[in-house]
Amino acid sequence: MTENERNALTAPGGLIETLPPVELLPRVIEKRIAGWRLCQICAVTLKQPENGGVYYELSYSFAREYELHTFRLVLPQEEEIPSISQVYDCAFLYENEMRELFGVRIQHIAPDMQDKLYRIDTQTPFGRRK
Repeated sequence: MTENERNALTAPGGLIETLPPVELLPRVIEKRIAGWRLCQICAVTLKQPENGGVYYELSYSFAREYELHTFRLVLPQEEEIPSISQVYDCAFLYENEMRELFGVRIQHIAPDMQDKLYRIDTQTPFGRRK
């Protein structure tokens, strides 16, 4: 497959927009009202080499017809973010996973699985310690 053929298959309007955490919930509500569906939420743990700080990169992807739009947040390990499970019911699975496996601090997940989503031996196995 050529590069042009691959680009032709890429979702039009495939946009990645970096947001401050405070804008997440209002922007997610806008997506819901506009008829976008939640496709996935992804978490990655990052360590800043300069100061050793631990951060999370969270990507919330939404689709409508053939368009894809991702909100990306980068936040310090200690920062809390609101749950979007009140807007998209299915988000509770992603959010419980992010908290349990990475240690992301998410407020008001509904339903909250209380770190019992997975049977794991290590607490937050994909989260880094300072």
